Amino acid sequence: MNTENVVKHLRVLWRTDRIIADIRLRHLLIGVGLRAFAALIAAFGLLMLELSAYFALVQLWSAIAAAAILGAVNFVIAAVLFVIAGRAPSGRDIELANEIHGASIEALQLEARALQAQVSGAVHHPLSTIVPALLPLIAIIIKNLRTPAKASADATSAEARS
Repeated sequence: MNTENVVKHLRVLWRTDRIIADIRLRHLLIGVGLRAFAALIAAFGLLMLELSAYFALVQLWSAIAAAAILGAVNFVIAAVLFVIAGRAPSGRDIELANEIHGASIEALQLEARALQAQVSGAVHHPLSTIVPALLPLIAIIIKNLRTPAKASADATSAEARS
């Protein structure tokens, strides 16, 4: 297990989650904006229908037909905007982000399995992980033990000569 790989995969995961959230948020905001605009147009349509009922009581034909037609057109426009607001987000962007997200999850799972194998190997065979780290230390200790022995042997031979 390499910690750099884990960090890299976590960054990719974090970035793709941000991209996915950004795409969904943009789609949600556009949908809410269009729905609000459609509701406003529907309110105008209702106002025109009420205005047409008023004109029906006041006059008989010309203003009534105009207001009724305008109200119906406003309702049709509002319905079209509701349909557009309800459609799914762009497929390419979200598919790509979901694909990268899945790949980073798989890579993190692979790294976790490697870590689990290392940990279980260290638990089952603790000397196999300790011995490679101790070999250079043992060599240094032996080297240092030989150096004082040589120095003391040289000192002993110097004393014998005198």
